[in-house]
Amino acid sequence: MQTVSALSSPRTLLEVSQTLSGKFPLSWSHYVRLLSLDEPQKRDFYEEETRRAGWSVRQLDRQINSILYERVALSKKKGELIKKAEKSGSLVSAEDAIKDPYVLEFLGLPEPSSEKDLENALIQHMADFLLELGYGFTFVARQKRLQVGSESYYLDLLFYHRGLQCLVAIDLKVGKFTHADAGQMNLYLNYLLENEKMGNENDPIGLILCSEKDEAVAHYALGRLSNKIFASRYRLQLPDPEILKREIEVERRRLEMRILEWKQNQL
Repeated sequence: MQTVSALSSPRTLLEVSQTLSGKFPLSWSHYVRLLSLDEPQKRDFYEEETRRAGWSVRQLDRQINSILYERVALSKKKGELIKKAEKSGSLVSAEDAIKDPYVLEFLGLPEPSSEKDLENALIQHMADFLLELGYGFTFVARQKRLQVGSESYYLDLLFYHRGLQCLVAIDLKVGKFTHADAGQMNLYLNYLLENEKMGNENDPIGLILCSEKDEAVAHYALGRLSNKIFASRYRLQLPDPEILKREIEVERRRLEMRILEWKQNQL
C-alpha cells in the first residue's frame, strides 16, 4: 500500500494528472454541460466534436441548443440514401458535410433580409459561421469573380473543406429555391472545375443556402447533375427545439420512405 507521502510525490501526481487528462480531455465546465444531456449517444457525440473542434463552453452550448446532433444524424441518413440510390460510396462524405437546416441566429438579422445584408453579416460573424458550417471548412473568398466569355459572374462565398479536399461554393438566396438556382450553381462549379481546381483536389461541390425549399423541386432540379450540388434551408432565429425536432422527424420519415421505395424497385 502506498503512503500518503508517496501518493503526493510530484511524479505520482503527474502520472495521475496525465491519466485523468487522457480520460477527460475537456474542462469541468464542459462536462457539467454534457451531463445535462439525457442520452449517452448525444453526450458522446458532443464530447467528441468538442474535443476535435476545440469548442468553448459557450460554443458547445450553442451547438446543443441548435440541435446539431439531430441535424447531423439526418444528414448521415441522407448520405446513406444517396449511396444506396447511386451505388457510389464516394458520395457519402460530401453528403455528411452538409446540414439542413443551417441555424444562423448569431447574425441578429430580421426576417426577411436581403442577400447583400445576409452576406455582409456572415462575413462579420465568420467565426460563428464556420462553427455552424462544421469541422473542416476554411474561408477562401467572397464575391469571387468568374469571367465566363464576355460575362462576369460573382460567387457569394467560396470555402475549402480540408476533409473533402475540395472547394465549396456557397450561393445565398433570400426566398424559395428554384431550378434556375441549380443551373447557376452548375455554371459556377464547371468554371471552378476548369479554372480553380488544383491537381490533387477533388471536384468542387456547391451549396445553395435558401430560406425556403420545396423538396420535389429540389429533387428534380438537382438530380442527375454531373456536379454535386446541395440546397439547404437557413434560419435567422434559433427555433424552438421541439418544433425543430418534429421537422427533422418528418424529414427522417420521408427519407425512410424513399429508401423503402428504392428497395422495392430493386426487386
